[in-house]
Amino acid sequence: MNPMENQGSLTLRCVKFLSLFGLGLGLAAHAAELLPPVAVPPEPSGMTLLFNGKDLSGWDGDPRLWSVKDGAIHGETTREVAAQGNTFLILKDQNHGDFDLRLSFRCSTSNNSGIQYRSKHITEGNLANAWVVRGYQHEIRNQNKLPSVAGFIYDEGGKRARMCFVGDKATWEDGKKSLIGTLIDAAGFERLFKLDDWNDVVIIARDRHIQHYLNGTLILDFTDNDPQLALKDGIIALQLHAGNPMWAEYKNLRIKDLAKE
Repeated sequence: MNPMENQGSLTLRCVKFLSLFGLGLGLAAHAAELLPPVAVPPEPSGMTLLFNGKDLSGWDGDPRLWSVKDGAIHGETTREVAAQGNTFLILKDQNHGDFDLRLSFRCSTSNNSGIQYRSKHITEGNLANAWVVRGYQHEIRNQNKLPSVAGFIYDEGGKRARMCFVGDKATWEDGKKSLIGTLIDAAGFERLFKLDDWNDVVIIARDRHIQHYLNGTLILDFTDNDPQLALKDGIIALQLHAGNPMWAEYKNLRIKDLAKE
């Protein structure tokens, strides 16, 4: 083969490689393409208030840490009055399976909180405090940079840790998460979340299907198909995380039991 033929062959191979590389980029871009935004459904009639705006009637938690302030549930830890392990304010004597839960929250930036649902109050064993809860948690944080933001599902006290991130449309089966699509990207979440202000949360759970909405927009869509670990019902609770001093506030808590529709 003469030098000109060798140069032509090399050029052809480069063109083919770049074409295939470009095709691969196109496929990757297509796979990462955002799904169309989904708005929160209208609030159903007949919602039940979970907090009276005046006191903590119907709730149980560490009285050193939980109170009512300006019509909101206020949880706060300080260096002098710290949480001994993660601790929770538990909605008493209520079990919820399929539901539409709506509320607003705000919190400090120094730590994190959470909304427990389909969870269990743990009362036996070597526990850090009397208000230990395990189960699905809607993460609460005052941050707008993915992935450590409000809205992901954490397996509090369980084996699966961060089960589903904000932006994920996903399922859990065969021991792992499978991503189906992307609901919101980093820039979209940064625009959506209100730092240092009240944010509106909607959690809708029907059988194995769970959806989290933030400020009117779907940010997480998860189906838990694990035959042993999927949770079907349980209690609702609010978290104060152990560690750095923090505060978190919740108001306008209301729920509709969808199983009674």
